[in-house]
Amino acid sequence: MKTAEVIIYTDGSSRGNPGPGGWGAIVATKERVVELGDGARLTTNNKMELTAAIESLRFVRDLGIVGTIDVRADSRYVINGITKWVFVWQKNGWRNSQKEEVANRELWEALALVVADVQMSGAKILWNYTPGHAGIPGNERADEIATLYADEKNIKLFDDTRAHYGLDLVTSPPVDENKKIKKTPAEKTRQKAKAYSYLSLVSGKLMRHTTWAECEQRVKGVKDTKFKKAVSADDERKIIKAWGIV
Repeated sequence: MKTAEVIIYTDGSSRGNPGPGGWGAIVATKERVVELGDGARLTTNNKMELTAAIESLRFVRDLGIVGTIDVRADSRYVINGITKWVFVWQKNGWRNSQKEEVANRELWEALALVVADVQMSGAKILWNYTPGHAGIPGNERADEIATLYADEKNIKLFDDTRAHYGLDLVTSPPVDENKKIKKTPAEKTRQKAKAYSYLSLVSGKLMRHTTWAECEQRVKGVKDTKFKKAVSADDERKIIKAWGIV
């Protein structure tokens, strides 16, 4: 067993959601950087995000590393799920707040298991949200790997010393979740208001969702989309009209 600091970047992608997909991950120890990834013919973005987290942590577990593992993911679905929701789901027999079977249960169980394995070895996992498409080298590369696998294109994964990698994997601008952005009183009220529904527009097709998780699953990783929270039936109609949907 050896002690080391580890940085992991993960990302997932799908074309169509569901559709062809891929996942990518970068695992960096003090001495070595290894890129991981794979694809699937029919999957969703959330499945690929979860798979990236599972496979990268399995890789670290098998290295026998003890230390701090900094997982930098751009999926709040993964981060909130493994740090908050999974404990409630397990307690409730893998049923969500609507008493329905938790989506992607088999992947959540696999992630919970590998997290437990890693922590039992003495390692500490830090889950840090890292915004996608924000110019962060590690996230951009993980996204590139995931996208290339989703598109079934050839890709050469790196496995060599950290000195030869060429990307800055340490610097990641801190995300201030409470960053003060000037908003109008109406915007502040809207932000705090309880959601009536969530709307998404993908390839001209409108869908209504009861939870943000459902909406996010449809739009994340898909280009040319629109999505918004509606706070009332009237607000919902206004959003749809503004999007040009009759």
